[in-house]
Amino acid sequence: MTFKQQLELTIRLSIPAVVAQISYIVMQYIDASMVGSLGAEASASIGLVSTSTWLFWGVCVASATGFSVQVAHHIGAKEFGQARAVLRQSFVATTIFSLFLTVIGVLVSTPLPVWLGGDVAIQHDASSYFLIFILFLPILQLNFLAGGMLRCSGNMHVPSMLNVLMCIMDVVFNFFLIYPSRELEIGNISVFVPGAGLGVEGAALGTGLAEMLVAIMMTWYLCRCSKELALVGRPGSFFLTSKVLIKSFKIGVPMCVEHIVICGAQILTTVIVAPLGIFAIAANSFAITAESLCYMPGYGIADAATTLIGQSLGAGRKDLTRSFARITVATGMLVMGVMDGVMYWAAPLIIGAMTPDAEILSLGVMALRIEAFAEPMFAAAIVAYGVFIGTGDTLMPSIMNFVSIWAVRLSLASCLAPSMGLKGVWLAMCIELCFRGMIFLIRLEKGKWIKIT
Repeated sequence: MTFKQQLELTIRLSIPAVVAQISYIVMQYIDASMVGSLGAEASASIGLVSTSTWLFWGVCVASATGFSVQVAHHIGAKEFGQARAVLRQSFVATTIFSLFLTVIGVLVSTPLPVWLGGDVAIQHDASSYFLIFILFLPILQLNFLAGGMLRCSGNMHVPSMLNVLMCIMDVVFNFFLIYPSRELEIGNISVFVPGAGLGVEGAALGTGLAEMLVAIMMTWYLCRCSKELALVGRPGSFFLTSKVLIKSFKIGVPMCVEHIVICGAQILTTVIVAPLGIFAIAANSFAITAESLCYMPGYGIADAATTLIGQSLGAGRKDLTRSFARITVATGMLVMGVMDGVMYWAAPLIIGAMTPDAEILSLGVMALRIEAFAEPMFAAAIVAYGVFIGTGDTLMPSIMNFVSIWAVRLSLASCLAPSMGLKGVWLAMCIELCFRGMIFLIRLEKGKWIKIT
């Protein structure tokens, strides 16, 4: 393939993946905006447990990736029967795993807000939001698995379109579940709108229902319509084999540990922020959601990188593997650099759409504008990680993330927060992301990861 062909393929795979990632963040943005209208306490209750939901979310992604990377390798080698065998086993293994996580989540849902240092006024809503999220976890796991399998087969469009649909359904469900029944004035006409009035719980339930419907549609398409992976009409065993499980453990366990470590650090950051007050918790949560609009395109390009690298390596094309790695990382840095400028300029508009509170707005804008300086290097870390996943190389990148976050971010945040407040926490994050991007770029250029098969 020429450089132009490689670039075109990268863009063609990246755009649908970016749309999918942005739609997911838009869904979070909508949740935050709709709940934000209920007041600072409602926003803070979600913000308090958001890092904990990411912990469970990330572990589910890691378990699905342990199987989807194997599928990418088999498809690259034209071994479609073996790819479908891995898919069958993945359904069984990830279902068992997600049910196990659900039990753990239910057990910790009540004491969690207390452990995180949340104010008594927000503990009940925070606990309820987390519990509803956890009960939908097996559905979310299925969503991640089906979407990951389709993307690794080269099909970016169907997962992207369904994720956009999920975003739309989330808005509709939230509209009726969060707010009570009310009269809406449309011009000179008054319209009665029924509502459940569930508040924070309604936001969690609306998101869960949207995820459930999309998971059903995504799985149906994967099993019936996928050219490479459809299982309907192709009988086979769902019995778990040691070969597939061992390989999935080698890929997924380091990712799983890394997500636990990173989210553990994020939870500890929440503990650092919690004593700063309800306004700081809400502003921190809103800023994280708003920042996602900037960095989620990087994750979309990383998804494309995983597919391109996995299939190139499966086909035995190490020259193409290195070339796609450089192209995807450079593309991610360029895209997030542009988004970075938009985020800095539009910070007051972005945060203002989520909250009418002046103090939360001021703190949120400050956090976003500090973080804007780190986004290109953050892109380098995100996409390079996607490259390494495509080869099945997850252990060393996980160690790098661990060292960067725990040794740099948390140590700086704990030192700066007492004197600088929320500003110190986000300054520490900015410095750490620049450091992380640098070490990932160094490893990418050394090229030793290409030898891992």
